Amino acid sequence: MPMEAQSATVDNTVQGDELRQLVVFRLGVEGFGVNINKVREINRLVEITRIPESPEFIEGVINLRGEIIPIIDMRKRFGMTIEQDTNQSNRIMVIETENQLIGFIVDEVQEVLRIPAGKIDPPPELISTEVDRRYIEGVAALEERLLIVLDSDRIFAANELKSLQKIETEVEAEV
Repeated sequence: MPMEAQSATVDNTVQGDELRQLVVFRLGVEGFGVNINKVREINRLVEITRIPESPEFIEGVINLRGEIIPIIDMRKRFGMTIEQDTNQSNRIMVIETENQLIGFIVDEVQEVLRIPAGKIDPPPELISTEVDRRYIEGVAALEERLLIVLDSDRIFAANELKSLQKIETEVEAEV
């Protein structure tokens, strides 16, 4: 866990408004945030073992200290254009969602922010993003940019989570 995240947990209110701690990452030019309590760790991109016949957005699996973790390409998951190959700033964010660990490939992890909950508004009906609204918890208007706050528990439908668990179980059985 980043040092900022550990020290930021001391004060969770600002003038009566609850603070939300978000890990901010970038996909293309868009900024996204996810609840810091859902982020297990952030790692450099490592070699990923491909899984035959898996959905397009599943890149494969990694072995993280003995745990098999399915890896999702978030650009593909959100139907965003793939503009670049992997580079030095790409990261795997290991997220806990619905009691399962899943790795998200993101273009760059930028920072940990503390935002008053009142600054996060529901997504407008005609939000200008390639990301499906069902994944979005809200939008935070920061000084120079908009930050899309994701609900990590809604990124995958129940049947998709079962598929990810099945892949994880099958790979663990082979190891």
